[in-house]
Amino acid sequence: MRIVMDGTRIGSQADLHRFLAGPLDFGPYYGHNLNALWDRLARDVERPVEIVWENAEASRGRMGDEAFEAIASVLVRAAEEDESNAPDERLTVRFT
Repeated sequence: MRIVMDGTRIGSQADLHRFLAGPLDFGPYYGHNLNALWDRLARDVERPVEIVWENAEASRGRMGDEAFEAIASVLVRAAEEDESNAPDERLTVRFT
């Protein structure tokens, strides 16, 4: 699965959680916070999945460096956990 996020439309953590919850099928009990995002990405998301955050700098500008880096670190950490897996069993993240 490939998920492309448009950074011009992601201006807050809430925007990101709403956007990812649908295609990644987080379900009605998703907590919409960074801990819940980590739990879902690390345990529940079926692989392979590629998350592409286009116009990431637009998101950073709208939400601020601290919020952006907090989200990005969760995404990157989840991808790093999968680096030793076979390609069809990985979560990957790209910022463009």
